[in-house]
Amino acid sequence: MRQTSSPCTTSTRPATLASVPSRSVPATCALALLALTAGCRRNAFPDVPAGYREFAYVANGASNTVSVLDLVYLRPDRTLQVGINPTGLTANPIRNEIYVVNTGAANQSGSVSVIDAESNVVTATIPVHRQPYFISVDPAGRRGYVANSGSNTVSVLDLEHHREIFVAGTGEQPGVARIAPDSRSLVVTNRASGSISIFNVAPYKPSPPYGQILTLRAAIPGCPGATDAVILPDSSKAFVACSGGHQIMAINLAAAPDSWAARQDPSLTTDHLLTFLDVGQTPVHLALKPDGGELFVSNFASDSISEVSTWTNEVSGTYTIGNKPVHAVVSADNTSLWVSNFGADSVSLYSIDDGKLVASIHTGSAPDALAFSADEHLLLAADAHSGDVSVIRTNGKAGPALFTILPAGSSPNAIVVKAIHPTP
Repeated sequence: MRQTSSPCTTSTRPATLASVPSRSVPATCALALLALTAGCRRNAFPDVPAGYREFAYVANGASNTVSVLDLVYLRPDRTLQVGINPTGLTANPIRNEIYVVNTGAANQSGSVSVIDAESNVVTATIPVHRQPYFISVDPAGRRGYVANSGSNTVSVLDLEHHREIFVAGTGEQPGVARIAPDSRSLVVTNRASGSISIFNVAPYKPSPPYGQILTLRAAIPGCPGATDAVILPDSSKAFVACSGGHQIMAINLAAAPDSWAARQDPSLTTDHLLTFLDVGQTPVHLALKPDGGELFVSNFASDSISEVSTWTNEVSGTYTIGNKPVHAVVSADNTSLWVSNFGADSVSLYSIDDGKLVASIHTGSAPDALAFSADEHLLLAADAHSGDVSVIRTNGKAGPALFTILPAGSSPNAIVVKAIHPTP
């Protein structure tokens, strides 16, 4: 167990002062931070078992690096060199690996760097195609799906052997490729063509010949600037942000022919448009509650969020949140929405149950991507303009507050967290 005494109240983890403004920590704590290498310690934070490790990985687009931040001791761990212009990150849910999408130069093929999260070293680089931006991993942790915007394709990766095994054509400038929780459907948003490509995904095979892994089931037009997408936990619907306008698209995803849903309603066996929902201007990001009951839309040009019922496909309301909201995350208990306000240098806390703005926390310059620590006592915001990560304490005695700021690289644009538990 960790020690709980400190020069600044009580704690379980040390922190570094980094570039945090002096007004954001108590004066006595700031003095202690200057005097002690370990720094100020947080109070009321759950203990973790010996050997537990937790890291945040931050893609620095203009530095061609990934910053690794130690979330047990709240300090920089190391900086890893990856490919040109890293723009997307995801963690394997089963394996201790992190995948970094390297967009590359305009006329060059991109790649995916593989980071071993146990040793925090780059162990492999997987070539893909031009201008990849995003990767998703299936729930079994065996396949990755990469949208290649510059080649109008999606790559399928074998994550056990770190290689590309299939390529399929999409619409123009695919941005996001989301694999459904049941691993049957892949939804790809095509920004330039304003369309959605939906693929049937063949069952996993551990070795070649792999066969036709992706088969196009449907192409649905009418979504200008199609960007982000989410899929419900039961894999029945997808929602897509049409960032070129003021709507999101609700889509039925085809149920398996032998499923209960298909037997009750044969129309559910086809992929089809359900409706368009009016939200704010320039919807850029969708945040789904873990229970799948509602999603929240970040409306960049309207300084607002929209709340959508995924059951009825209706907008419950649109609310002012902050200047240029770009990203949001929902707490595991489905009660709290955190939104990064790119134009306000702040993160807003919105109470889902109460339907109101609860707090606004100052961050570094231009906060973008957000990620929780494993236990959600910390929220991390990648500050695109100041090149650092704001660490927000979500459950302080006086409410949420900025705890510290940790250095990253130039133009951080994505962040993901991986916890490694000790072997029994």
